[in-house]
Amino acid sequence: MTAPDIHLINRLLDVIEQDILPKTAEGVAHGNKLFGAAILKKSDLSLVLAETNNELENPLWHGEVHTLKRFYELPKDARPDTKDCIFLSTHEPCSLCLSAITWTGFDNFYYLFSHEDSRDAFAIPHDLKILKEVFTLEPGGYNAENAFWKSYALPTLATALPEADAEAVKARIATLAAAYAALSKRYQDSKAENDIPLN
Repeated sequence: MTAPDIHLINRLLDVIEQDILPKTAEGVAHGNKLFGAAILKKSDLSLVLAETNNELENPLWHGEVHTLKRFYELPKDARPDTKDCIFLSTHEPCSLCLSAITWTGFDNFYYLFSHEDSRDAFAIPHDLKILKEVFTLEPGGYNAENAFWKSYALPTLATALPEADAEAVKARIATLAAAYAALSKRYQDSKAENDIPLN
């Protein structure tokens, strides 16, 4: 197995911290969930765009799907081919978002928090419940590597780094987890005021 690329991991964490998180904080302030995503160019890791959940406008606008919506609103000549891009999600994509990533032709995605984190740390159990009730899949039951794409959990990649790098990445992840925990509390405290079907 090839060692994970510390530069890539740090860049993806930078994008979550600097580009997705501020948008998500604003979205949560309006009553949306705390999921977000971004698209980067593989060639130089430059940001194409970052977005966040917008379920108050449309319950289909999960973080990943809303990002894809915005991506396809870019002028065609300014929009890179999905095969030349990295898809980054703050949380492991749900079944809707897995399908959207697949249908749009990405051959990869990276994520920070797992389905179990969404359920346990952020009190949003719908991803796992839908996988179980609709698709009869237990947690982790979908193919993380398949004919369409390969997925990568950033915390898992961190464990394969040299010790000093691993510790630094884990510290960054812990800082992000604390920021998302604060957003989660804000969302949970206000969700009764919104009309998102699965809040």
